[in-house]
Amino acid sequence: MASTWVKLEQKGAGPGARSSHAITLVGDTAYAFGGEFTPRVPVDNTMYAFDLKTQTWSALDATGDVPPPRVGVTMATIGGTVFMFGGRDQEHKELNELYSFNTATGTWSLMSSGAEGPPHRSYHSMVTDAEGGWVYVFGGCGDAGRLNDLWAYDVAGGRWEELPSPGEACRPRGGPGLAVAGGKVWVVYGFGGEELDDVHCYDPATDQWATVETGGDKPSPRSVFCATGVGRHVLVFGGEVDPSDLGHLGAGKFSAEAFALDTETGAWTRLDDASDAEHHPGPRGWCAFAAGEMNGRRGLLVYGGNSPTNDRLGDIYFFAPVLEAGS
Repeated sequence: MASTWVKLEQKGAGPGARSSHAITLVGDTAYAFGGEFTPRVPVDNTMYAFDLKTQTWSALDATGDVPPPRVGVTMATIGGTVFMFGGRDQEHKELNELYSFNTATGTWSLMSSGAEGPPHRSYHSMVTDAEGGWVYVFGGCGDAGRLNDLWAYDVAGGRWEELPSPGEACRPRGGPGLAVAGGKVWVVYGFGGEELDDVHCYDPATDQWATVETGGDKPSPRSVFCATGVGRHVLVFGGEVDPSDLGHLGAGKFSAEAFALDTETGAWTRLDDASDAEHHPGPRGWCAFAAGEMNGRRGLLVYGGNSPTNDRLGDIYFFAPVLEAGS
C-alpha cells in the first residue's frame, strides 16, 4: 500500500504546542480543545477552529456551559455537533461530564454529569457512529484504576447505555485505540501495566464481543497512539512503545510507524517507512487526531503530541493512505 503525509501550514492564532488534547472535524474545519504544555497542567479551555482550506487558526468566543481546562480529554463529531467527554482537571481529578459544542452557534451545553453516564476517567477513547447517532466511550484511567467498559450515548434519545463487558480477555487499559469500521467497534492495543498488542471488537447488531486474532506486518505493543476507521480498515499511527520510568512526567520511546488493520481479514499492513523526514511527523504519542478528508482523500489528521525529548509538539499533518480496493 502507498501512503502520503502532508504537513499543513498554520496561520492565525492557534493553540500551539501541546499533548493530551483532542481534535475533531466538522466538514473542512477542525476543532481543538484541552491539553498540556507542562506535564499534568491543563493549558486552557479555549475552543480553537482550524480551516483546512485556508490552513488558518482562530480562537472561538464560545458561550454557554464552557468546560473547565483539562487534559486526557476526547472529542468526536456527529453532524455539526462536537461531543467532548471526561479528562483530568487542574487538581488531577478524573472527570465524567459529557458536553456538546454547537459549531453553528459557538455554544457549549452540559449534556450529562455525575451518575448519569460513564464513571470518571481520562486517557480513554471515544468515537462516533455518525450514521447510527451513537457516541462510544471505552476504557481509560478511572478513580480506582484502569477501565475496560464500553458505553454508548444515544444522541437522539439523550441517554447513556452501558454495553456488555468485553470480559477478562480484554484487560483494563489506558490510551487504547477505538474505531468504528465495518459496522463494528474496534478496541486496539493500549496500556494495561504494560504495552498491549491485542485486538477486540464489539458488534452492535449482536451485542457481542470477540477477541480478534491478527497477523501480517503487526505493530509492536503500544498505547496513546492515533487510531481511526477508514472504510473496513483501522489506521494506526505512532504511540508509546516503551513507557518512561517517570510515568506521565517523562517521555518514553515513541513510534513513527503507520499501519492499517483490515478488519475483514485480520491482516496488518505497514503503510510507510518514515524516510521522508521533511513531510513526516516522526515519532510521537499523546497526540490529537481525527478522521477526515482533504482534496478528496480520506485519512487521518494528526496534531501535536509529545516527543522523545519530552517537548510538546505543535505541528499538523494529514495522512492519506491508499488502501485496497473496496475498502
